[in-house]
Amino acid sequence: MLNVPYTTTIEGNAIRWGRVGNGPPLVAIHGTPFSSQVWRRIVPQLTDWRTVYYFDLIGYGLSEMRDGQDVSLAVHNKVLARLFAEWGLDRPDVLAHDFGGATALRGYYLNGLRYRSLTIFDAVALAPWGSAFVQHVRKHETAFSGMPDYMHRALLRAYLQTAAYNPLSEQALEIYIAPWLGPVGQPAFYRQIAQMDQRFTDEVEVLYDRLDCPVTVLWGREDGWIPCERGEALAAMISDRPLVSVPQAGHLLQEDRPEALVAEILKNLC
Repeated sequence: MLNVPYTTTIEGNAIRWGRVGNGPPLVAIHGTPFSSQVWRRIVPQLTDWRTVYYFDLIGYGLSEMRDGQDVSLAVHNKVLARLFAEWGLDRPDVLAHDFGGATALRGYYLNGLRYRSLTIFDAVALAPWGSAFVQHVRKHETAFSGMPDYMHRALLRAYLQTAAYNPLSEQALEIYIAPWLGPVGQPAFYRQIAQMDQRFTDEVEVLYDRLDCPVTVLWGREDGWIPCERGEALAAMISDRPLVSVPQAGHLLQEDRPEALVAEILKNLC
């Protein structure tokens, strides 16, 4: 498990974060419905080359969860910009997955953040996105938030498994499920789904162009959440390199093929 010992309050929200390693900075941005623990098998492989900063998005992991909280894509890039300033970062390497990808791109195009390199994979970046399950929860958030615990746990297990091509270990499932349990975690899980809104990627998608840094776009070839073809389109827009398609991997590349992900990251760092 990654240690997430520090707390920074941004716009009234307590954000938990950690930092390990040596060398120039690298920022890792997780996606939904995960937390910074999604990097637990990745970060230790990078610490000889980089000082790695990681954090839990507002409403995720160990960061604050509360009723009425804005946890939409509209706020995450603002938090990222504030964290860059607090950490004193100028052009760090950035590693971004899923909603983290949207956050990194919004930060670049809307907040003027700049990166030494960007490794982005299985990202929420191009319309359309949002599964039938997401649309259903958006219509019935209250009903899902009040489900009995055993039903909620079963739904979480089934939903999380669809992110991976290979069966998730019990350890991985427990790590990803834990933040979403109880009277605080359960409503928070459905809150973040209810606030998923494509307009926050639509407003930045029209700005996509080649970034002023090396960009590597990776995709799990068997991604059942966001098709690999979406990755090819994204790579053509923001990078001068073709998509790196990873076989025997789904949306959750960190679990399915961590070694492939680390290899591509290290190519950018060396």
